Amino acid sequence: MTSRSASAAALAALLLLTGCRRAQTTNEAPRAIVLVTIDTLRADHVGAYGYARARTSSIDAVAKRGIVFDRAYAAAPITLPSHATILSGRYPPGHGARDNGMRMSGSVRTIATELHARGFATGAFVAAFPLDHQFGLDRGFDVYSDRLGRDNDGRPANERPASQVVAEARAWIASNAGRRTFAWVHLFEPHAPYSGDPSRSAIERYDDEIAVADQAIAALAADTSADVLTIVTSDHGEAFGEHGEYAHSIFVYDTTLHVPLVIAGAGLPPPDSASGRHVSDPVSLADIAPTIMRLAGAELKDVDGIDLTSAMRGGAVPSREIYSESFAPLIEFGWAPLRALRSGSWKLVAAPRPELYDLARDPDEQRDLASTDQGNVARLSARIAHYSDAALPPTISLNADAQTADRLRALGYAAGGRGGGTAGGARPDPKDRRELAARIARVTAGELSGDALIAALEAIVRDDPRNGQAHLRLGYARLQRGDCQRAEPELAAAIATGLPSADAHLGLATCLGRRGDLEAAGRALTEAQRLEPSNPVIVANIGILQAARGNLPKAIESFKAALAADPDLTQARFDLAVAYARSGHRGEAVTEARTLLTRLPPNAPQRQAVEQLLRQLQ
Repeated sequence: MTSRSASAAALAALLLLTGCRRAQTTNEAPRAIVLVTIDTLRADHVGAYGYARARTSSIDAVAKRGIVFDRAYAAAPITLPSHATILSGRYPPGHGARDNGMRMSGSVRTIATELHARGFATGAFVAAFPLDHQFGLDRGFDVYSDRLGRDNDGRPANERPASQVVAEARAWIASNAGRRTFAWVHLFEPHAPYSGDPSRSAIERYDDEIAVADQAIAALAADTSADVLTIVTSDHGEAFGEHGEYAHSIFVYDTTLHVPLVIAGAGLPPPDSASGRHVSDPVSLADIAPTIMRLAGAELKDVDGIDLTSAMRGGAVPSREIYSESFAPLIEFGWAPLRALRSGSWKLVAAPRPELYDLARDPDEQRDLASTDQGNVARLSARIAHYSDAALPPTISLNADAQTADRLRALGYAAGGRGGGTAGGARPDPKDRRELAARIARVTAGELSGDALIAALEAIVRDDPRNGQAHLRLGYARLQRGDCQRAEPELAAAIATGLPSADAHLGLATCLGRRGDLEAAGRALTEAQRLEPSNPVIVANIGILQAARGNLPKAIESFKAALAADPDLTQARFDLAVAYARSGHRGEAVTEARTLLTRLPPNAPQRQAVEQLLRQLQ
């Protein structure tokens, strides 16, 4: 594409998204649908929801020209389960992704699969690893852009900036200007860790990141043309001490379930006022998929959500129950899961000790009425059981490969835990672990590093010695410092908790290898491979062990197998080059080293070692 044609394409995208508004809307199906999901955006930090210090002019512009759902609620306070609900219209028990790292069912229909079958061009542009294609959200998309690039140290990045995601989405929209299109644009700001001066409060830096996301979507969010439908929402909110909670994912209070939902464009009537039309009835993010499909002239069957088009045209939202859940306490920490049901003014949180709130009188969920209203507790508990048991189905796999789990942990999540299929009633109630959960959240939010991080993890494992994830994080924090003597006991403790992933075994094998106990390292890698037989990181580590034992032909085979599964394993490619060089295959060694240089960022610290190897070979 020439620079002139590229400019024309960019202009076409801008015109598509900011075109002049017609005086009246039509009931015609939209030519283009743009769904924007802003990760971790709580509703009460958006101007359209009354936030006095809001810096959300782009979102507010959509709100002023469209429909604002004042009470929209996520089905889970977790990125992957909530997005799976947004795209499928089904609650987590129906789509299968109960936590980050757990793949959505391949049989569930989504907006993308259905619109693609109807001739729409479909493109997804995601900003963070929890929505990587391996978790099943890519079905039905012609383009699923989740390549996040690499950090300066050469490792795969776990997120990318909003400006990059939006630019790519706009270029794709422009390239499909003559077709009916569905574009999903996901932005990771304002998810923790928050950028900026750490001496400023977390809320200030959170608002800064909201402003970054809002600015990036200005062109997308400004769309009000009659044949383009724009939806802006979030997957979940964020807690800053409410109910003793920090961050998100464990509790199911409205702090992390209440999210913005604004819709403008195709098929919608003009707004009632300068602030847009407000719908005060409660709705679920599960309603987005059937609503989009109805506006596109089709229907999405077998969903938990409902079509909201009647309400958007002045009618009422039908009275019904709204379900939410978090199985992160079970999967990540071995605590009881939390399931919640909203029915009329009542909300019940199913836990070992249930909580009951009258939201009409107590919207902040401060007065638990469960002990004085057993009738409502029993009634709503029976209804919650209709949606989900307190145990996971035994067919659900909790395993994520080591690299996947490591990348999720870097973003504040865990993959795999001690949940299994055990009933939740015998497990600790998360509210009895509230203070501990707050400390865990401060660790996982990425706000701590160095000595402060290690001290926080030491306190957590002291108070919760069966917390496998905390032992694992502490073990790796010490391993990264080269302190294997103190890392080994933590990694062994993580294994003892029954943590069903290979991470702890890999870390333990690394330490054992460093102190020369190759036999024990081999046993640790064998156990890691038993847990995750197709994990290329494990295969690469087996290659390192084989090389240390002097079996270079086997080591080369292992490195090549690992790279065939994942060509971006930087260390494996370097180790392959070294193994070739030690075997006398100088040509192959040079080829691998040069290939590695093309894949490393210009300022990656590994470049020096690769260049030194090349000088030795030439």
